[in-house]
Amino acid sequence: MIRIILADDHDIFLEAMKELVSKFPDLEIVGLAHDGIQAVEQTAEMMPDIVLMDMAMPHLNGIQATHQIHEKFPDVSVLILSMHNDREFLVESLKAGAHGYILKECTSEELYLAVQRVAGGQYYIARSVLPMLIRDYLRLLKNEEKAPGSNTLSAREMEILKLLAGGLNSKQIALQLSISKNTVDTHRRRILDKVGCNSLVDLTRYAIRNGYL
Repeated sequence: MIRIILADDHDIFLEAMKELVSKFPDLEIVGLAHDGIQAVEQTAEMMPDIVLMDMAMPHLNGIQATHQIHEKFPDVSVLILSMHNDREFLVESLKAGAHGYILKECTSEELYLAVQRVAGGQYYIARSVLPMLIRDYLRLLKNEEKAPGSNTLSAREMEILKLLAGGLNSKQIALQLSISKNTVDTHRRRILDKVGCNSLVDLTRYAIRNGYL
């Protein structure tokens, strides 16, 4: 039996998901959470196998709640339920420790498959998101071939690269390094150009692949 907590701030969706999940004989609902804080608290109390986590919730959003659950209860898997077919949301979810990412528009069959995969220790990404990820990955491979490499970055650029990839924004970096926000933004544009990335998500992946985080 796979024990599940459902977390979503919309009562109607919670009830619909509860009814849907209950149709599968090997799935059991052990908790209903209406925000991220409740999701973490109920996880501590019930220790489910999986938390089906909504992305946008009050008090503590799905990403933040996922991160806390992953840190405090590593044996509990989180499967994100999202309205967003967007790679940045997906990447942030995986970085927070989620084991899966599916869309709320998915079929009951895909939901069941995702739960089975995640419960079995695997990762599951929504079928509709995979083509986008493949295109993104191929583009990154091409950019890596064209990029001159990290040795072209100055010491200051390398420092800012690590801070950007660590989640700090330009204002926070400016305060930490005692420089202006405009200077940070200029360095940021140069770093993106030098390493062949088009966004902070790509830059974070670059930093991870090259051992800067």
